Amino acid sequence: MNSKSTGTLPGVRPRIAVVGSINMDLVFRTPRMPTVGETITGRHFFQTPGGKGANQAVACARQGATVDFVGAVGADLFGQQALAGLAAEGIGTGHIVSSDAAASGVAGIFVADDGANSIVIAPGANDLLSVAQVDAASPAIAAAAFLVCQLESPLDSVRRAIAIARAHGVGVVFNPAPARDLDDALLSQVDYLVVNETEAAQLSGIAVDDPESAVRAAGALRARGAAVVLLTMGDQGVLVSSPDYTRFIPAVQVDAVDTTAAGDTFVGSLTVGLARGHDLGAAVAEAQYAAALTVTRIGAQSAIPTRDEVIHLMTQRRGSP
Repeated sequence: MNSKSTGTLPGVRPRIAVVGSINMDLVFRTPRMPTVGETITGRHFFQTPGGKGANQAVACARQGATVDFVGAVGADLFGQQALAGLAAEGIGTGHIVSSDAAASGVAGIFVADDGANSIVIAPGANDLLSVAQVDAASPAIAAAAFLVCQLESPLDSVRRAIAIARAHGVGVVFNPAPARDLDDALLSQVDYLVVNETEAAQLSGIAVDDPESAVRAAGALRARGAAVVLLTMGDQGVLVSSPDYTRFIPAVQVDAVDTTAAGDTFVGSLTVGLARGHDLGAAVAEAQYAAALTVTRIGAQSAIPTRDEVIHLMTQRRGSP
C-alpha cells in the first residue's frame, strides 16, 4: 500500500491535500420529493457552502488535520464566500484559482422530511481546474500524508494529482463521485476507494442491493486494482474489503434529518484517522460516528462535526474511544 504516513506524533496535526470541487449549496426543505412535472410548496430555503471537495476538506480540518486545497471558484460573490469559509476553517487556499471565465459551482439540493436528498449540480468553475494548476500545487500534495480526490473536477486533473501523490509516497483516498466509468490503471493507484452502492455498481458491474452483492462488488473492485474498498451503505453500515479481511462495520444509529455531506464527512474523518496511524477498523468506526452526527443536522459544511463532538458521541455510546 502506498503511504509514507505511519502515524503522527501526539499534538501534531496530520497534513492532508484535497483536490476537488467547491460549490454553493442552495437547499430546499420539502415534505417529500416532487415528481416529474409537479410543483410543491417547500418548508424553507437556505444557502450554505458545499461541494464534495470542500466538504471533505472541512471534515479533515474539523477532525484536526492541516489541509491544503486545490480547486477553482468564480470571481463572484459565491466564490468569495466559499474562499472566506475555507480560510475560516484554517484550510490553505493558496492553490484555489478565482476565475472570471465561469461562475462558481452551484448545487440545488432538495431535502425531504425523511432525510433523503436529491441533488443537481452546475459545476461552473470546478470544470476549470487544470492539470497545470495541479502541477503547480505538487509541493503541497507531496508534503501530505494523504491526498483526497473526488470526481466533481476534471478527470485528467484528478488523475494527475493521484500520479503526483504516488510519485511521492503519499496515500490516496479516492471517492469516485459522481459515478462514472474508470480504467483499471487509475484504480490500481488508489489505496482507499470509498464508494456507495451506486458507485460500486457502476464500477464493478454488480448491482448492490444486499450484503452478499456488496461483498461481490467490493471484491470485483479490488480485483480491478484498488487496495482497500470501503462500500458505504447508509444505515446498514460500511463494508470493508482489504487484503486482510472483509467485514461489515455497523452504522451508528441516530435519527436522521438530512443525509447531505454524510459521505463526505466519512471520507474526511477516515483519512485523518488513517493519517494519525489508526488501524483501518478503528478509522472506519470513528468515521461512522462522524457521519452519524452529520445526518442529525441540516446542511453540508454546517453539519460537519468537530473532533471533540465525535469523541463525545463515541464516549456516550461505548465508553472511552
